[in-house]
Amino acid sequence: MKRLLNTLYVTTQGAYLAKEGETVVVRVERETRLRVPIHTLGAIVAFGQVSASPSLMGLCGERDVALSFMSERGRFLARVQGPVNGNVLLRREQYRRAEQVEAGAEVARVIVAAKVANGRSVLQRALRDRRGHDGATALEGVVKHLGHLLRELKKEGSPLDRVRGWEGEAARAYFGCFDHLITGDKAAFFFRGRSRRPPLDNVNALLSFLYTLIAHDVTAALEGVGLDPAVGWLHRDRPGRPGLALDLMEELRPLLGDRLALSLINRRQLKGKGFTVSESGAVSMDEATRKAVLVLRPPDN
Repeated sequence: MKRLLNTLYVTTQGAYLAKEGETVVVRVERETRLRVPIHTLGAIVAFGQVSASPSLMGLCGERDVALSFMSERGRFLARVQGPVNGNVLLRREQYRRAEQVEAGAEVARVIVAAKVANGRSVLQRALRDRRGHDGATALEGVVKHLGHLLRELKKEGSPLDRVRGWEGEAARAYFGCFDHLITGDKAAFFFRGRSRRPPLDNVNALLSFLYTLIAHDVTAALEGVGLDPAVGWLHRDRPGRPGLALDLMEELRPLLGDRLALSLINRRQLKGKGFTVSESGAVSMDEATRKAVLVLRPPDN
């Protein structure tokens, strides 16, 4: 069984990551700010102007610690990877199954069913707290609609195009009522629809950042067991896109991304002043807000 380890996020601009024996050292202006034993880490994620020594890169490759570099806004740039794990027979089987249309549709159906079920549970949780308030009727309607789609998705033998159609329909319904889930500081945090590349409001900027972190962790997990993150079933193959990672993270986004975003906003743990708008209209988080998102955790209730 693979043991889940910590992820070290480095957001301080100008930081330098180095190796000292079996330890990762973080220095800022030649001052050591942090020391972390390499055996306690599963991944290191560096944002913006953060550099690393070649010896540390080599150590991360040897110890199977994913070292990734992101832009300040969270866009993936590069990853340091050691020898490929797993065995070639596993990957060959993955490629064979990717060519089997019916088998691929079945995998995609299960993924989308889990995504719809988890999204529906997020809405049901919100509905329990908001009965009698504005938006409760809309939430009830979407919960019923997702329940209908979920029943359809439980039927085996559906073609892939139909599964993708249901996934798109469920996403439109889910995000169509997402603004009703936001109750804290509506002037700064509102949702008018999903926008990406670039995000056009504070909520979309937060969601995109969280989804990037989930995609990184899923990609690293796939590489850790020797699967090819680029070859999936639900997302069409595209050069440079980790299709399988995007497939598997679909069912995780409502629970790990959306619920965390809603908790941080509704508990007023994030402030609107932590987001900036560029001349092009793109919204991004400042360094302090990114740190807050990485550090803060909502209560379990």
